[in-house]
Amino acid sequence: MAKYTRAEVIEEAQNLANKMANIEEIDRFKQLEAKLNENNKIQSLIKKIKALQKQAVNFQAYGKQEALKRVEEEIDRLQAEIDEIPLVQEFKESQVVINGILQLVTNTIAREITNEVIRSTGGDLLAGETGSKKGQSHC
Repeated sequence: MAKYTRAEVIEEAQNLANKMANIEEIDRFKQLEAKLNENNKIQSLIKKIKALQKQAVNFQAYGKQEALKRVEEEIDRLQAEIDEIPLVQEFKESQVVINGILQLVTNTIAREITNEVIRSTGGDLLAGETGSKKGQSHC
C-alpha cells in the first residue's frame, strides 16, 4: 500500500476542489449569484433588511420591545417578499444541490477511509469491524 504525506493529501484535496469548482452545478450557482447581485430590486430589499437589522439590535439593547417587534415583523415581510422572487428561489435550490454534492463527496471520502482502515487491518467490511476488534475474544 502506498504511503502519502499530509501535504500530498492536501494537494489532492485542492485538485478535487478545483475540479468540483468547475462542474455544471457550480457554474449555474455562479451565474445565479451574479444575476442576484445585478438585480436592483433584490439589492434594495437586502439593504432595507440590513438597516432594519441594525435598528433591531439597537432596540433590543435598549429594551424597546414594542419597537423591536415592529422592526422584526417588517424584516420578516421583506424577507418573504425576497423569497417570492423566482430568481431567489432558483438560487436557493442551487445552494441545496451544491450542498448535496458536497455532502456526497464528504460521505464518500469518510466511508472509503473507514473501509480502507478495516481492509488494511484484516477486518470484516460487512461487520464494520477492524482486524483488531475481530481478533478479540468475546467473553
